[in-house]
Amino acid sequence: MNPSRRALLGQLAALAGTASGLGGLQAAEIQAAQPSQSLDKIRTRGSLRVGIYQDMPPFHVQGRGIDVDIAQSLAQALGVKLELMAFNADENMNDDLRNMVWKGHYLGYGPADVLMHVPVDKPLMDATPQALIFAPYFREHIALARSKARLPRLEQLSQLGREIVAVPGQTLAGWLMLGADGGAYQGQLNTHWKDGAECARAVLRGEFAAAVGLASELESVLRGNADFAIEALPLPRAPREGWAAGLAVKKGAADLAQALQAALNTLASGGELQRIFESHNVTWQKA
Repeated sequence: MNPSRRALLGQLAALAGTASGLGGLQAAEIQAAQPSQSLDKIRTRGSLRVGIYQDMPPFHVQGRGIDVDIAQSLAQALGVKLELMAFNADENMNDDLRNMVWKGHYLGYGPADVLMHVPVDKPLMDATPQALIFAPYFREHIALARSKARLPRLEQLSQLGREIVAVPGQTLAGWLMLGADGGAYQGQLNTHWKDGAECARAVLRGEFAAAVGLASELESVLRGNADFAIEALPLPRAPREGWAAGLAVKKGAADLAQALQAALNTLASGGELQRIFESHNVTWQKA
């Protein structure tokens, strides 16, 4: 699996968000921040530079995906063009925030005006005073997809019988399955896939009875197909509430944060966020 993808999934899962609603946890802090001219600079430049993770289906693959569409809508709301800055995740979220939000990479890439897919998590906010993290726009969780013909019911993992499960190896989904029931299913896991979308396609082809991965990955391939079910992973260790992901800007960019927060609120209330997710065959999970 792509190490950058693995790193990001670990970050998101470890920092399971507690945000509620698109107002975010830092609304008061955004309002209280010192005024800046970030938004004026963006409008003078004529483009919004959006940091977006590389190779993250269904959010970004080769210039397309959910995050790309949301970024485009945000740029339009500000009256400027979209300038995508795709990058590979670093070892931890703090590195990503440094490279893409408040400082820039030492190789000269970045920072962007705003970074997408950031865990909206109070401990991360406290650990990164150089950034404003706000506007959670969806909630992700781990799920299991199964063939109804081969696995009519799956209320507990022991009902897998001898079926093989496709799961992306060094991800939260992989780690959960490897440790499930004391390692009882380690011999039934096929782990060479780079992401859950690949696993779901293997299930669709009939190669496996089930796949475990991110709900968004599995849905993007199998949602709407009556032959398959997508359900919460029946494992107590799996984070039931999932985690919220939102935006991050440099600490001083309060005017930009306010404008982006307002734009996302409008996208949500007007149904545009839901439409974007649906266009990629993914259920919008409100954060």
